[in-house]
Amino acid sequence: MSSRSVQHLHSINVQDEYGTPKELFQNICKKHDIYPQIDICASHTNHVLPNYITKEQNCFDHSITKDFFMNPPYSQVSEFMEFAYLQHKTNNVSCLILTYSKTDTIWWHKFVEGKSKVHFIKGRIRFLDEWGIPTSNVAPYPSCWIVFRKNRHEK
Repeated sequence: MSSRSVQHLHSINVQDEYGTPKELFQNICKKHDIYPQIDICASHTNHVLPNYITKEQNCFDHSITKDFFMNPPYSQVSEFMEFAYLQHKTNNVSCLILTYSKTDTIWWHKFVEGKSKVHFIKGRIRFLDEWGIPTSNVAPYPSCWIVFRKNRHEK
């Protein structure tokens, strides 16, 4: 029998876009006083904000000029982290990211370490499926919130 991580890696070839539980999202926003205006990795059923960008609308084709939230697909975390960091720096926006905490990866050291605030989540998250229903299994990896804060002194 293979480990949960190996099983998960196999399953992301089929589906690796999971919704963020709204209560989890609302709690972190309130706790850390960050209120994104647009969800850039959403679907019509799993968005946590009224304004959102779907996979079909492709956030990479947009310049994000409002504070944003993203819960990127596991299979593309590196690309999404680079995109989020560049939007934050280029457009002076705050960004709240929910992702797995893989501190040994290149993307972590290029776009997170020393550039953001990280809040590790105790336990494993039970994400939502494509219909907004909690999945039967918890996440195979620990998760964290990554926060890029805008520079308040820029105009």
